[in-house]
This record gives sequence, C-alpha cells and structure tokens, in this order.
Amino acid sequence: MKLNLEQIPREKTLTKQEFIQKYFKPQKPVVIERFIEDWPAYSKWNLDYMKEIAGDKEVPLYDDRPVKHDEGFNEPHAKMKMTDYVELLKSGPTKYRIFLWNILKEVPELQKDYTYPDFGLRLMKGLPMLFFGGEDSHTFMHYDIDLANIFHFHFEGTKQCILFSQDETKFLYKIPHSLITREDIDFTDPDMQKWPALQRAKGYITHLEHGNVLYIPEGYWHHMKYITAGFSMSLRAIARKPKNLGKAVYNIFVMRHFDNLMRKLRGQEWIDWKNEEAVERTQKLLLQD
Repeated sequence: MKLNLEQIPREKTLTKQEFIQKYFKPQKPVVIERFIEDWPAYSKWNLDYMKEIAGDKEVPLYDDRPVKHDEGFNEPHAKMKMTDYVELLKSGPTKYRIFLWNILKEVPELQKDYTYPDFGLRLMKGLPMLFFGGEDSHTFMHYDIDLANIFHFHFEGTKQCILFSQDETKFLYKIPHSLITREDIDFTDPDMQKWPALQRAKGYITHLEHGNVLYIPEGYWHHMKYITAGFSMSLRAIARKPKNLGKAVYNIFVMRHFDNLMRKLRGQEWIDWKNEEAVERTQKLLLQD
C-alpha cells in the first residue's frame, strides 16, 4: 500500500491576484512552470556555473544519518570545497546535501541573477537559501522552524517533493520537541505494516524540473528526494496565520533550546525516548479518532 498522495496542481504562470485567491488564501501548494524565464539565473544557473563562481568556497554537507545527541542544531557532517562537491555530484549517487546556504552572504554576485517576485507577500530579502543534493539523496520529512510560506525555485535535474499540511501531523509519527518525523520512515516507499497511521495521511506529490517554482504553504511538512543531482533556491515570507506565528516563536525561542539542553543532560537516552514517544503518541491519537 502506498501513501495517499494527489498531484500538486501545475500552472504555466500566475498573476499575483490569481496566486492569492487560488493558492495562498486556501493554503494550497502549486507548481508554477514558467515564472522565471526572464531571470538571468534561468539560463545561467547550473552545477558548472556554481563551480565556476563559488568553487573556492567551503560548503557544509549533510547526509541521512540519524540525529545524534552530541550533534548541535544543524551541525554539518562534512565540509569540502564547492569545486570538489560539484565533481562529487557529477560522478554519481551521493547522500551528501547542502541546505540553508545563504547566497547573499556567501556569493553576493549571484544576487544579480534573480529578482524578488511579487506574489503579494513580503519576502524576507536577507534569506535566499540554496539547497543542493546528489542523485538519490533526500531530506527527512520535516517542516521549517519558522513555518514560513516558501517559494522553492528549482535548477538543474529532477527533484521529487512530498508535502503534508500541519493538519496531517497526527498521522506522521512526529518526533516530540522536534521538526521531523521518525527518520527510519522511507516516505518514497513506506512500510505500512510498521507505520499504519500513514495510511490515514493525505498529502501531495510533484516532480520539479529546471525553472519550476513550488509554493509550499505555511508550516507544510516536506520531503525532498533528488532523482538526479541538482539544486534549488528558496525565498520565504513570514507566516500570516496567528497560530503558525505563535508556533514559530515557540520553536525558535523555546523548543530548540529545550531540546539542546535535554540532549546535554540525558544524551542518547533523550533521542531514544523521543523516537519511542513518536510511535506511542501517534498510536494514541489513532485510537482516539
């Protein structure tokens, strides 16, 4: 049995008014296929260009190993020069990814290659982030700490995206005091006998190609898998719903620090407890339904 996923709607292009009415107000995802063809980035940005313009930069790399108690928040698993990383990506499958790489800070000249689109939301102009991944690499199912509205612009290669709204959280085996689900769930081919609650979750799926823009509504869970090596850029706008804004403030100023403190005090026992609690809480919610 597979996940209950519907295809994300696709539009060739959208006006600001169409986007607000059809997707932002109802908080529904959409893929816009031909929105950035006037950007210099549309024709320039590929792995070779990134190697040329940022080859001497040392980049933080992450893979899919489980969270450990002695690793800090978003602490990288390895580092290498961008030149070497691009060569690694082109050589074949690798688990190594770059995420949350601020191009304003790292390679300011890349700013000339794109503009901030007017979707009717105020985009945070200090936070354009790049995400790279090798063939078959993937993120854990997670949602962003600030529950922002995200516009995800994809360059080079093909990427599979699976989304769930916050309403589906009770079926996803969320780890307490965290932003992820159980890391041992393979969301591309889940074991429904081991994770039966997933049968109840209703989500979305799409594949992104070069030049596509994916709108991820506030607080949506997302799982990204690179079918081929490639990269994307995210621009974000602050959550508008009071409930989501409240969650964002709590996550940033309370939850993250509490979790780090408990890792220091209880070590791996804390991580193990959270993983067990994710299953117990999900099963309890299922029984209540």
